[in-house]
This record gives sequence, structure tokens and C-alpha cells, in this order.
Amino acid sequence: MQISITDDLKKRFHAACALRGLKMSHVVVEMIEQWLASEVQSVGECKG
Repeated sequence: MQISITDDLKKRFHAACALRGLKMSHVVVEMIEQWLASEVQSVGECKG
């Protein structure tokens, strides 16, 4: 997967991950998993 983000956003994200000792790819995967989980929940709520 490739995405386009600004240099500033990449630098800020890299710095935040580095401060926490995390790899950027691991954080991105976690965010995608959280987003998918919330989307599945939202779709379920819409179906009632």
C-alpha cells in the first residue's frame, strides 16, 4: 500500500511514533483495524 501525505504530516507522525518506540507501519495497521471495526459497528446500527 502506498499513500501520499505531506512531508510535514509524515515528520510529525514519525516523531510521535519514535517518542513512543513504535513503528509507523504498526500504528497505521492499528488505526485501519480500529476504523474497520467502527465501520462494521456503524453498518450494523444502520440495519437496526
